[in-house]
Order: sequence, then structure tokens, then C-alpha cells
Amino acid sequence: MQNSSFNWQVVAASVIGTSHEKRSQPCQDAHCWRLLPNGVLVAAVADGAGSAALAEIGAKIAVEAVVETICRQQESLPQNDDEWQVFLTASLQVARAQVEAEAAVRAVAPRDLACTLIAVVATPELIAVAQIGDGAAVAGDSAGNAIALTVPPCGEYINETIFLISPNAIETAQFQVLREKLRHLAVFSDGLQMLALKIPEGTPHGPFFAPLFRFSGEWKEEEDAKQQLESFLRSPRVSERTDDDLTLLLATFSSNV
Repeated sequence: MQNSSFNWQVVAASVIGTSHEKRSQPCQDAHCWRLLPNGVLVAAVADGAGSAALAEIGAKIAVEAVVETICRQQESLPQNDDEWQVFLTASLQVARAQVEAEAAVRAVAPRDLACTLIAVVATPELIAVAQIGDGAAVAGDSAGNAIALTVPPCGEYINETIFLISPNAIETAQFQVLREKLRHLAVFSDGLQMLALKIPEGTPHGPFFAPLFRFSGEWKEEEDAKQQLESFLRSPRVSERTDDDLTLLLATFSSNV
């Protein structure tokens, strides 16, 4: 999906966790992204709840719905931070409604499609993020420094989180608008939290992101880059630290196109 008229170079992958492989479960993570004119990237990552019977379906619907909703409004993106929160809140509400509608069609409870959701709009001038549940979004400046955009919520229990269909999920969502010319973006599901962040404060772990940001800006062929990213997510360095499903979306902005 690379094009000379677009400034973001994007590669993303979702891979099944070893614990799900052992139980013959599907990958319950999902991601979606689109490049729009004028250097605008719209991306989303979702992590289906391990206890939800149709979590992978809920995650797929959520990411596609929120990305499509934002893209339909590409001609009228917000100007100030308050407008961004209203805009992203409305997009989350559409995603939630579509997950609930799918549950109704299947005659199951919405909790059977429970998932987290991170939605990002990145332009040459800013990055706006909305997040429900765990996982995180991290930016990188031109020097490669990692900057937290969101922080996983710290519940009483290590695996406790909030889902898109949870009561008050949208009202308690995280919103962040960072108005800087940032070069890199990473969005990931909670399977990578223990490697990517210093817990519980949620500070990005620089040595984790530095090589990923370099890779994100240097790859030439998208399919080859995706395979390399999948190989990294399945590598012993990662799989020995987590058995969860894993999603990582990397984007690098370049004005030299």
C-alpha cells in the first residue's frame, strides 16, 4: 500500500500466541489501516478477550468499523483538541454499535465479541489517539526517542482490562493529541506490553523500539517487511516472554518522497 503520493510507510502483523496454538484457538487480535491524501494515516488495533467465544470476530469488526468511520470524514478532520475527542468518541461509538449489531444477528451476548480498541489518526502535524482497554500507542521523534501516546490502564489484577462493549468504556477511554512532527508510530496489543513498556508506569522501553523504528523506515517491499515483522513476533526473544496473541503496527513518516 505504498504510494509516492503518501508520506507514511506502514507495515503491520497479527500473529497467534503460543497459548492459543496449544488450545487450537484462532488469533483473536486484529488490525486495520488506510492511507488517505495529504499524508493522513488512519489505523486501529484490537485484542479480542480471551474469555469471549467470538472475540476474533469482534476485534475484526471493531478495527474495520472505526477506520472506515474516520475515513468517511476525511474532508472534515478536527482543528482543536476538544473537537478531536468528540470526533474520536463518535468513531468509537460506531465501532461499538457495529459489534453489538453483529452480536444481535448471531443471537449472542455482546460480551461474546468483547475486544479492546486503539484508533489512531496521524498527519504530518499531529497524532490523535483514542484507546479502550490495554495495549498502547508509542511515537518516535526524528532522533528515535520513544514517546508514550497512551498507557495501558492498571487494574487491580494483571489481566484485568476494559472492553469496547463494557459499561462506560467510551466515557472512560483515553484520548491524546500530540501536536509535533513525529517520524515514527507504533501501535500494539497487550501481548507486547511487558517487552515494550516499563510496567506499571507505561514508559516506552527505548531499546525495544529503536531497531523497530529503523526497520520501519528502511524496508522496501511490503510483503517481505510483513514476513520479517511476523518472524520477529514469533521469535524466541518475544515468545519466551509472552504466550499471548501479538499485533504490531509500525509507521514511519518521510517528507522526502
